[in-house]
Amino acid sequence: MKSPKEEIEMLLESTNRIGITELLGYMDEYGFYTAPASTKYHGAEDGALAVHSLNVCYTALEIAKTLNPEITEEQKNSIIICALLHDLGKMGQFGQPLYVENILKKGRSEAQPFKINPDLLTLDHEIVSVIEIQKYIDLTPDEQFAIAMHNGLYSDIGRYSLKGNETPLQMIIHFADMWASRVLETDGGGC
Repeated sequence: MKSPKEEIEMLLESTNRIGITELLGYMDEYGFYTAPASTKYHGAEDGALAVHSLNVCYTALEIAKTLNPEITEEQKNSIIICALLHDLGKMGQFGQPLYVENILKKGRSEAQPFKINPDLLTLDHEIVSVIEIQKYIDLTPDEQFAIAMHNGLYSDIGRYSLKGNETPLQMIIHFADMWASRVLETDGGGC
């Protein structure tokens, strides 16, 4: 059985995007595989960001194949890239992690084990994801949109920019992200 890191590397390398090797090096160096997925909700533990990203990827691929059995290799590659990298901004920026341990007087908080790093400027992780990815690989406009709008109407940017502008890729990534975080990664998950 492969580790989350090995699976992610294999999937991203399969897209044959120019610059993917350098992007994988950046992800490894700056903590993608050890980062939590959130401060207190799904995946508020070390290493959960990688696991969440894989859950989103496999869910998104299943959704796409169900809705369109004739999915092209290019469409599959876009789904892999968007699903695995949609939360790349949660790794942090400028070499600093986005999430840091939430230490209270009594020790680490059990209710909220992580908090937003107070040393970072506030910028939505969706936007940081697009910026950081594009330092290494080219994203299509549809991929940029799907990553930037993966939280749908739940994000500040989505509330004002998304309505009526949804694309199939954005909707697949959004629903896969919701399914992974609300069903697969919760105690009561599953059908």
